[in-house]
Amino acid sequence: MSNSKDAVRKILDAVKADKRTSLTAPEGKLVCDAYGIPVPKEGVAKSAGEASKIASGMGFPVVMKIVSPDILHKTEAGGVMVGVKTAADVEKNYETILANAKKYKADAKIEGIQVQQMLAGGTEVIVGSITDGSFGKLVAFGLGGVLVEVLKDITFRLAPATKDDALSMLDGIQAHDMLKGVRGGDPV
Repeated sequence: MSNSKDAVRKILDAVKADKRTSLTAPEGKLVCDAYGIPVPKEGVAKSAGEASKIASGMGFPVVMKIVSPDILHKTEAGGVMVGVKTAADVEKNYETILANAKKYKADAKIEGIQVQQMLAGGTEVIVGSITDGSFGKLVAFGLGGVLVEVLKDITFRLAPATKDDALSMLDGIQAHDMLKGVRGGDPV
């Protein structure tokens, strides 16, 4: 585990040195890799051709996302394309995403475009951490995607959280029944 902690420390130190308070998606993937958390296949492309090659290598459909420490709300910036089905569409979308990002924030530092395996089904959740002025370091959990902003259905525990704390967070959100399986759906 010390190697994984060293790898994560290196990533966090680099982000801190950059005076940032959040990780890019590829940095988040490296943290997940370090702790053995499975994530979809992905790669970061610096050109339309490279994006096409990455996508073809992992198989279609793919999701494409802008990678920029200056653009946190990628969808809002027109920086996300979902269900891209062909190499030609990947190349076209690469240029569109770049143009959208520049329109959204002209001086944004752009590191490339993440090409990611598109997974079907499942339940999107958010797992995160924040530093609260009163309570200090907290771990957060809730339903992910747009739901986190619309429903604001999120729960917190003091860090470091135990396994029991983590399991109690599953019941700590109002939408906990969705996780248990609704109307014949499988529990997640």
